[in-house]
Amino acid sequence: MASSEITSGALVTLQDLHPSSPYFKQGASLRVTGKLHDYSVETAIATIVDGSERLKINTQHLRELSFRVGSIYQFIGELLIQPDNEAVLQARMGRNVDGIDLNLYHQSLQLLRQFQADHLKKPAT
Repeated sequence: MASSEITSGALVTLQDLHPSSPYFKQGASLRVTGKLHDYSVETAIATIVDGSERLKINTQHLRELSFRVGSIYQFIGELLIQPDNEAVLQARMGRNVDGIDLNLYHQSLQLLRQFQADHLKKPAT
């Protein structure tokens, strides 16, 4: 029987999602944050941006979320990699995070990764 375990979404930036990244894997559970660039009601596809990077988000399972272009959103879901190597996040959760300081968010993510690298990979003494 296939496992139906839902894993937590790894915190990633859109800059982390490139083909040589360890996060760029089919079915990877990710949490991404970005500014809504566009949204299609017909296809339920949103595009978020962070700097020059973009990511398409399939929002078909999100019922209670209203979308406003220019607002900042955070999504958790699974990464689907298309045959042309384009990534689409199949969102299972989304929320508006307007007011977040994206620069501070990026800095805290870097510090978290540094802490994890320093403390989680060293054997206990």
